[in-house]
Amino acid sequence: MAIWERIVAAVLQLNVGWRDIVDIVIMSYVFYRLVLIIRGTRAEQLVKGLMILLLAMVISDQSGLDTIHWTLRQTMTVGLIAIPIVFQPELRRALEHLGRGKIFKSTYWNWNTQEFEKMLDELIKAISVLVKKRIGALIVMECSTGLKEWIDTGISVEGVVSAELLVNIFFPRSPLHDGAVIIQGNQIVAAGCYLPLTEDPNLGKELGTRHRAGIGITEYSDAVAIIVSEETGIISVAHDGVLIRYLDEKKLQAMLMKLCSPERAEGFSLLSWKGNK
Repeated sequence: MAIWERIVAAVLQLNVGWRDIVDIVIMSYVFYRLVLIIRGTRAEQLVKGLMILLLAMVISDQSGLDTIHWTLRQTMTVGLIAIPIVFQPELRRALEHLGRGKIFKSTYWNWNTQEFEKMLDELIKAISVLVKKRIGALIVMECSTGLKEWIDTGISVEGVVSAELLVNIFFPRSPLHDGAVIIQGNQIVAAGCYLPLTEDPNLGKELGTRHRAGIGITEYSDAVAIIVSEETGIISVAHDGVLIRYLDEKKLQAMLMKLCSPERAEGFSLLSWKGNK
């Protein structure tokens, strides 16, 4: 008998129906997504701590260590109550990932691909100048998740994206150079915005506040952040909490076309969650 026949026979003996298989597949996928969400965050260490406490509680129960088992059981009871408080940022991220499903929104803005490409050309021109002149910059492109709470921290601009405007904003000692520019569609909606910093402990020490802010905003939303290093002129892109460095203008343009083009918003899909790393 072949191995696959033995596997089928074993499954049939377990009396597993198609509903059970669907149930297991869905729960496995949900667990996988949860692992992706907490990976690289403080929650990862907390989960490891809870697993150690749970293992110690089982061992103490089997060993007859009643006092230790009672103490651990009470600790776990309190821990279950404290989980929603401790994991508040991660729970928020999970709900935001769920809310980004395209079933709720078919397009980002009422603009077409030609307008996007024109805006992208101006953006690439500006970044090319910023790189040559070693001018630091942080540009955030809003996608389906609104960034109003961070837009409100800056100065309203409401101007069409142009290379000249972007270069002037980030020019050293200009009033708005310190902070992030947020682009909504083909409009620069605000400049000088303050963004949340990532708390990822694994980032290199050579990455400064500008890079940490760029990664941070993409942990809270599906936005795309473009960072130009003032010291080295290196172009980086942050998306979904992941930083990609050492890009040139062509690679940057291709990546922005893939991540931000209005074409990718077409269609509806409940499972079109973002979060792959």
